[in-house]
Amino acid sequence: MTTQGENIAERIKAQAVSLGFAACGIARADAAPRTADRLAQWLSEGCHGDMIWMEERAGQRGAPQALWPEVRSVIMLGMSYAPSRDPLALERACDIGRISSYAQGQDYHDVVKKGLKALARWLVEEAGGELKVFVDTAPVMEKPLAEAAGLGWQGKHSNLVSRDHGSWLFLGAIYTTLELQTDRQGQDRCGSCDACQRACPTNAFPAPYRVDARRCISYLTIEHKGIIPEEFRAAIGNRIYGCDDCLAVCPWNKFASSAAVNKAFLARAELVAPKLADILDLDDAAFRTVFAGSPIKRIGRNRMVRNAAIAAGNSGNGAYREQLERLASDDSDVVRDSALWALQRLSDG
Repeated sequence: MTTQGENIAERIKAQAVSLGFAACGIARADAAPRTADRLAQWLSEGCHGDMIWMEERAGQRGAPQALWPEVRSVIMLGMSYAPSRDPLALERACDIGRISSYAQGQDYHDVVKKGLKALARWLVEEAGGELKVFVDTAPVMEKPLAEAAGLGWQGKHSNLVSRDHGSWLFLGAIYTTLELQTDRQGQDRCGSCDACQRACPTNAFPAPYRVDARRCISYLTIEHKGIIPEEFRAAIGNRIYGCDDCLAVCPWNKFASSAAVNKAFLARAELVAPKLADILDLDDAAFRTVFAGSPIKRIGRNRMVRNAAIAAGNSGNGAYREQLERLASDDSDVVRDSALWALQRLSDG
């Protein structure tokens, strides 16, 4: 390893902090060799549901060199979004729709990518080389790479856990042709704890460290475009976008500091505890207005109203009948189906 590589690595980390990142580590491009096999097994079991994009570029996703043969080092970065409120506090609020903590602020894709690009420009000016930046949408396995770079470890809920930031990190990656000083790989510190496994409302973990997306509320309410299977609807409760349960119960969250949170991810007041009645009334234009600048915008009005209708059905509150009856003739089949189910559930209750 060159002296330049060692020196620039420390400067990269200092620059990352100045750009709003809470964590930064570096790994060799081949530092997570088991990723491809694990991904192949997960896909073969169908655990990705209808996230076809996971399998379409699985070959490139399995290793950084498969995506870009010239890469030598991977710089992994994390921005903290540790919530200031207990994500489970509104669990029994029948008139409220719960939105996952990560989606209550600005769209992380935009914020993280802006930071990555700024760091990339600085790195090219300081050390040269070629590079590529990635956040979430590219065929990159961020979590095993983050573990390899020492940012933390993949916990039993399959997400990254940090000793300093708990389960609340957005991840981004910079692939570079530079040979950089690497960090020690993160070590699994879950021990015998199974809090995340027990917390899952839909039993989405067939085993520790493995998640079946087809049973996961985050997948069902965000990624799944179709009708949500009836077996999961009661367990969804009042969650209308995502689920924080397995993350929120992690004991390592007690070390997460609100001082490290990137201000862009501070919760917008209207997204902390939105009224179900307001969500049920949204048309396309109103949906785009309410969720402008939020990652929620990408799922579209139909999926969000679908989710809200299920939450209304779980509320036990007959006051939603009029709205649900109107939605029962909605143009969207997913909305109609959820509204009819909700009406029947309210009647049975």
